Amino acid sequence: MTVSPDLLERVRATLAAEGAEPTPTRVAAVLRANGGIAGGPIVLEVVEALRREAMGAGPLEGLLSEPDITDILVNGADEVYVDRGSGLEQIVLRTGDEAAVRKLAARLAASAGRRLDDASPYVDVRLPDGTRFHAVLSPIAAPGTCLSLRVPSRHLFHLDDLISAGSIPPAGASVLRDLLDARLAFLVSGGTGTGKTTLLNCLLSLVDESERLVLVEDSSELRPDHPHVIRLEARPPNVEGTGEITMRDLVRQALRMRPDRLVVGEVRGAEVVDLLSALNTGHEGGCGTVHANSASDVPTRLEALGAMAGLNRDALHSQLSSALQAVIHLVRAPDGRRRISEVRVIGRTPTGHATTLPAVRFVADGNLELCDGANRFTKLLAGAA
Repeated sequence: MTVSPDLLERVRATLAAEGAEPTPTRVAAVLRANGGIAGGPIVLEVVEALRREAMGAGPLEGLLSEPDITDILVNGADEVYVDRGSGLEQIVLRTGDEAAVRKLAARLAASAGRRLDDASPYVDVRLPDGTRFHAVLSPIAAPGTCLSLRVPSRHLFHLDDLISAGSIPPAGASVLRDLLDARLAFLVSGGTGTGKTTLLNCLLSLVDESERLVLVEDSSELRPDHPHVIRLEARPPNVEGTGEITMRDLVRQALRMRPDRLVVGEVRGAEVVDLLSALNTGHEGGCGTVHANSASDVPTRLEALGAMAGLNRDALHSQLSSALQAVIHLVRAPDGRRRISEVRVIGRTPTGHATTLPAVRFVADGNLELCDGANRFTKLLAGAA
């Protein structure tokens, strides 16, 4: 039986006025005083709803526990979307009015030690359970306070799982294993929600157990099945504006921790300069992810990120050409299926700038198609390039 919002509000208001905890005994008394049914199931349902509001994710709590949900989006009052792997779908879920959504957003931010109010109207944090939480308060956001939750996977995917799901053809798995064994430096590229982190996690799980992985992330998401993993996580400034630890700080620290493979979960800022520098000074096999619409856009994307650190175009391309060997690009089909579309190698244009050359295409029928860069890719795998 579902408790009506009006009844729940009356119980909440009474308990708040009395300063009482939502214990079963007290809730039953309030229900009787309001002329409601005070049976055991109703009492327990009200108690659970009030405790979720006070401590958990409120009406979103049930969604966070569903194993297939990767994203939860709240667009103001009672407008909720989820992604179960096939794209966004709107669901029927009562979140309460704007004040209730705003209160929920502030509580989730507070659980991660951050403030969310009119003076600081947006936040991007990782919740204690690993969920990535972002919120923007109304009226900056319309139609109301907007919440975005990226739920960490509860299932550790392996390469065989991606093959079964159709994300990688069986022959493609051998290509990826060879790339890892050759210790090529690579980036996994793609748009939002294409599965970049999932693929990188799978690949890192295949790295030889004798190697030490040092992961640098803005928000900890990678969980490779590997016995020797060190994780470094960036930290935003506190409410006084101090205490920030940037990705660039952590990449520099990681280089002093004897990594066999330096991994940057997502290359998104000035840390690209330190990563490329590291890959140019003996740190083989480094990798990470980057947002890009296509593999051919990766050099341009890195060029823009390098500019944030004051590195000019020619210097960035010179570093990139010698530091990075391959790009693995992911796409998401209209039906929501995520898959690898191609592997490219890094080359140079006649002007000396870095470019990407298609080496292997993963075509829709599950076959592989060799492209112009295949010979160079073969040489890189053999250590001859």
